Amino acid sequence: MTAAGRILVVDDDAAIRTVVGEALRRKGYEVATVASLSDLRTALAKGLPDVLVTDVVLPDGDGLDLVPQILAEHPALPIIVLSARNTLSTAVRATEAGAFDYLPKPFDLDVLAQAVAGGLARARRGSEAATEDVDDSLPLIGRSPAMQGVYRVIARVVSNDLTVLVSGESGTGKELVARAIHDLGPRRGAPFVALNMAAIPRELIEAELFGHERGAFTGAASRVAGKFEQAAGGTLFLDEIGDMPMDAQTRLLRVLQSGEFTTVGGSRTIRADVRIVAATNKDLAAQVAGGGFREDLFYRLNVVPIALPALRERRQDIALLARHFLDRAAEDGLPHKRIDEGAIALLEAHGWPGNVRELENLMRRLAALSRDEWIGAQDIQAMLKVAAVDGMAAGTPGLKAAVLARLTEIEGERAGALDDGTLYDRIIAEVERPLIVAMLERHGGNQLRAARAMGINRNTLRKRLDDLAIDMPEGRRPGRDVDGE
Repeated sequence: MTAAGRILVVDDDAAIRTVVGEALRRKGYEVATVASLSDLRTALAKGLPDVLVTDVVLPDGDGLDLVPQILAEHPALPIIVLSARNTLSTAVRATEAGAFDYLPKPFDLDVLAQAVAGGLARARRGSEAATEDVDDSLPLIGRSPAMQGVYRVIARVVSNDLTVLVSGESGTGKELVARAIHDLGPRRGAPFVALNMAAIPRELIEAELFGHERGAFTGAASRVAGKFEQAAGGTLFLDEIGDMPMDAQTRLLRVLQSGEFTTVGGSRTIRADVRIVAATNKDLAAQVAGGGFREDLFYRLNVVPIALPALRERRQDIALLARHFLDRAAEDGLPHKRIDEGAIALLEAHGWPGNVRELENLMRRLAALSRDEWIGAQDIQAMLKVAAVDGMAAGTPGLKAAVLARLTEIEGERAGALDDGTLYDRIIAEVERPLIVAMLERHGGNQLRAARAMGINRNTLRKRLDDLAIDMPEGRRPGRDVDGE
């Protein structure tokens, strides 16, 4: 029987080599495995595989550094990069270096098999992978699974001009995504221009977008270029696009369709040479259904959707973000502060209605106002207005303070919220959800191991996943997950 394809796997972890090798062999592939860059070079000298799967961190160097060299000689070779360094930088480096795909560890074996199959299909079509250097100065921070999906989409769109629609709650960093797309793409040397629709009087939005001629309206004393002209050759970021009035939506749609516009009061046609990245904290699909947003414009903008997670959905990033914001505050001249684990526990338990922006503001206040070099739990409690509880048992103040903080938030939602008879079920569900998510992440998505660790059976866990609407990636089944560096 002829093998479906020859796969070369490079990873210094023997367990990963074994598991990945066996999984791909069961799919009908011929698999060879090596543990280092030097072994990889030796293997390539003996014969070219159909797909190369490589880790980044190897004993004798960085696997990504070798990708452009390999592709220079073998441009049609699909290369799939695996990495436990789950940052936007790694995802973009992998894509810009010419990798066919990037999978963060822990990864699902079925997802890897799909990537291998896609690589083989691409190789058979004879496509060539492009290589390009990348600026490693990146604005987004976080290694959570939620952010990995964001990084992968960004990495795949930076090199083209597809329109991107970024959605997410206020404070999640939508403009940072737009800037990353601009700064990493071919338009990086041209202007990045932002316009917040919610901050402009409705009657002036068209003039802000397209510019106006002298005398076009009362107060128009001279010709003024609009954002489309100011962003020529670069990126136009349209924030809070859901607040755009209907008449302006019609004009914007016309520009997106024709690539041309005229100024308010003008007649000369101007070419719109910009990339559009739009953002919203509203449900645009619901607005379309309700008649508040044009359906055709929605589809024009939603070519590449990027959904940014709320901070409460990526709590494992909070410590990284907090320390980053303290470092940045020090760079801005504020006293340099460090934060202890008790404080981190309280930050991770907080609800963060203001998302990353709220966390950044809190860190700057603490840098400015905290007397000590170290920021502790008591500083966080004071800033978040959480009353200290007398007689707290040692080792549990973070959890108790978190419950008190959540009660304060619920009480502020509406009158009588703490007395409506639903409080117990609500708090238990809110505590249970992050516990289950954390244990699944700890065990690489393996439900059987996570259930055993929590002392419940797998069927109970599955029921709670359904009851709490916790999404699990397809293919996540016990015994099918791989972890490692």
